[in-house]
Amino acid sequence: MQNRISNPLQVMLRVLFGTLLWVCLSSTSLADEDHDRARKALDAGEVLPLRSILERVERDYPGQVIDVELENKRHGGTQRWIYEIKLVRTGGALVKLKINARDGTLISEKARQTPTGSGDHR
Repeated sequence: MQNRISNPLQVMLRVLFGTLLWVCLSSTSLADEDHDRARKALDAGEVLPLRSILERVERDYPGQVIDVELENKRHGGTQRWIYEIKLVRTGGALVKLKINARDGTLISEKARQTPTGSGDHR
């Protein structure tokens, strides 16, 4: 007869696997929910299409876009949609832009220079 008592390593691995599975499923659900909210905002005319925003960013900030987020945040006393865009400029500087998603205006810009200080900034 086989002993059904698991050793502590097996128990720990099962708990770890179960937790990891739960986190992955929760993250997928949150991502789907965020996507649905963003789609509804676009359909309602509350935000400009990402393509329009990226065309402006690429024109005004030569470099490589590495991350884009669309968030509904309280900023300046009002609730509004904001595109948060990270890009690496030609000289290597990391730039973080906050753009009003409704009209495409720049809210803020933060640039971090490369360690050698040779980064390009506006």
